[in-house]
Amino acid sequence: MKIINNLIVSFVKMLPKQIVKLFAGRYIAGEKLEDGIRVVKELNEKGIYATMDVLGESVNNKKEAEMAKQECLEVLDAIEQHKLKANLSLKPTQLGLLIDKDFCFKLLCEIMDRAKKYDNFIRIDMEDSSVTDSIFELYEKAKNYYPKVGIVVQAYLKRNIDDVKRLNSRGAHYRLCKGIYVEPAEIAYKEREEVRDKYLEALELMLDNGNYVGIATHDDPLIKGAYKLLADKKIPKDKYEFQMLYGVKEGTRDKINADGHKIRIYVPFGMQWYAYSIRRLQENPQLAWYITKSIFSFN
Repeated sequence: MKIINNLIVSFVKMLPKQIVKLFAGRYIAGEKLEDGIRVVKELNEKGIYATMDVLGESVNNKKEAEMAKQECLEVLDAIEQHKLKANLSLKPTQLGLLIDKDFCFKLLCEIMDRAKKYDNFIRIDMEDSSVTDSIFELYEKAKNYYPKVGIVVQAYLKRNIDDVKRLNSRGAHYRLCKGIYVEPAEIAYKEREEVRDKYLEALELMLDNGNYVGIATHDDPLIKGAYKLLADKKIPKDKYEFQMLYGVKEGTRDKINADGHKIRIYVPFGMQWYAYSIRRLQENPQLAWYITKSIFSFN
């Protein structure tokens, strides 16, 4: 089945972008900031929080990084202007991490200055393993500059437990996810149950240390396991939240909200939607299969 799923995803990658967008668009708010604002307002009306993300990665030059920074500033301005219950997520390579680390930090400081003005929060997203250490280094510097900044860790990486133990000592504000980038077996767990076990192990370490954790998952067994840990350890509700992606398992999202847990939805938008959509398809090959069936259906 895994081989078939991979073949289906590979087929979808060969389709024209507009065909992919037609079906995968459920994962993005739209191409413009106003699309993101609209979606966040709809979520807020349901008592659901959001984190907004301008899509894009790995810029080619400093001018593109400056443009990405400006888009981040506009998101923070919009959150304040519209009084949204939302914060900002950003990718370091979008700010030029692979071009010049000092330049990237300079741009991040400008973004954090704007966040400080509004007393808002910044989440530094994690990317593939080639930049894991660089992103942790950036996070350490950022946290010294502005305390209201968080990091993402990926449970499927074999290094993750050691990273969590180290970050715990810094009082890290986490988003804990399973991990979505395709990584070699030498550095990443591949079996579903193994990843789940490592996820819950990391979550327990974070909660025991008193860290704030964004429990980012759509996996029902992990949600159930998190519920049990939170209850058994009597974790206060101001020490965690659940997080999910826009357009994914909305019934589960609403149940978590109805159960009285804070939940935040990752709301991506922007012109660079294609790479993000393909990663979502890789994570959920069933959707790729749905696209394939729809294309070949004549009914």
